Amino acid sequence: MVALGDVKRSAATLFGQGQHLAALRLYDAVVAAAPLDFDARIRVADCALALGDAGAANVYRATGWYCLKSGHPLAALVCARVLEAHGADSSDLTAALVVTYGNESEMLGKMAARVALPVEGLPVQVPDVRLPAPPDAVKQALHRAEHATDSFSEYPAAVHPVPLLSTMSEAAFRRVLGTLVLKRLPANALAIREGEPGHSFFFVAGGELRVFATDGLGRQTDLARLGEGAVFGEMALLSAQPRTASVACITDVDLLEVGRTSLASLADELGAVAEALHGFTRERLLGNLMATSPLFKPFNRMQQRDLLRRFTSHDVAPGTVVIHEGEEGRGLFVVLAGELDVSRRTADGTTVPLGGLKTGDVFGEMALIRNARTAATVVATRPATVLFLARDVVARMVQGVAEIKKYLEALAEDREIDNQLVLGEDDIPSDERVMV
Repeated sequence: MVALGDVKRSAATLFGQGQHLAALRLYDAVVAAAPLDFDARIRVADCALALGDAGAANVYRATGWYCLKSGHPLAALVCARVLEAHGADSSDLTAALVVTYGNESEMLGKMAARVALPVEGLPVQVPDVRLPAPPDAVKQALHRAEHATDSFSEYPAAVHPVPLLSTMSEAAFRRVLGTLVLKRLPANALAIREGEPGHSFFFVAGGELRVFATDGLGRQTDLARLGEGAVFGEMALLSAQPRTASVACITDVDLLEVGRTSLASLADELGAVAEALHGFTRERLLGNLMATSPLFKPFNRMQQRDLLRRFTSHDVAPGTVVIHEGEEGRGLFVVLAGELDVSRRTADGTTVPLGGLKTGDVFGEMALIRNARTAATVVATRPATVLFLARDVVARMVQGVAEIKKYLEALAEDREIDNQLVLGEDDIPSDERVMV
């Protein structure tokens, strides 16, 4: 026997190669071993649809209803979208989704649950797809997939809300569902690419993705893993700035895209939607910061969260002076989002730009490490969010964690050297200047 996860990966590869019947036989083996694997049932229908069998519609519909009742509303919506794309009516499924997961639903509860997918290690008996398939292989697979959960009755009494959507009025929920665009991507495909403009965001209906950033040398840093129910891509949409990270598919993935059309349909509720999206954005930025900043690397996950709670968060408008040159150092700053400029006055009163600060950059350390006045002025050039840690807390960190002391001392020394080069050599290109 073969582990369920390996069978599904092999089936996905065969499907991508156009071997739809072979892929169907493997997915059918998964459904036989694990009837609650709704993803495999949907993939059986995908294969049958690719083979031109109209019976796929019955599988999408039956699986959609199972997903809706078992706590997987986004997967149910995938089934509805595929049905609609092929001329079938799925309005009953969509209406039930709104009633069950809308903010007025009595099904939404604190004791919510969902029926989980089977574990990937479950043994599956697979057919030898190198041999000819039985003549009724498609018919049998479709029947099994359609009726896999006919006798299942252990549905949760309460379900989890859909991120963002369940906070809307039912009317708005219904409008948004009508505008969501289904995107089905294979493993290794890029859902979004770092540096591109962001005109939409996405819900993950199924599959797994990785979020990663790429530095100037092409090195990748993993920031997060995303699964069913996750939201991503909203940061660039809200900030009107390029994507700050790439998102790639680890497995076959089903996404529901929310574009400008969807947002336009919510004109009467944009305030609440924007607030919810900002909440997602903040959590993701904090996660990215903990994954990439040297400031957090000496700590485990629990300690990182504890350290974050000691920071205060400040939203600053363009033109806001965060640090005035010559003042007493108040503490350590970390850029959570946005951009800031750094400058220093020369002896003749000229202001010289020293560089810029962006997401993840730490500043304010020079005055703390050297117990001196601040050596530069820092001004927000875009709307920004800055985290601040008071100097007494920083002092305890430096005293108690050798890695933090070493990092901040090295950062201060490197910046001072670069600043002196900038101040002494004005022909250094601005994009090579290093911030204070």
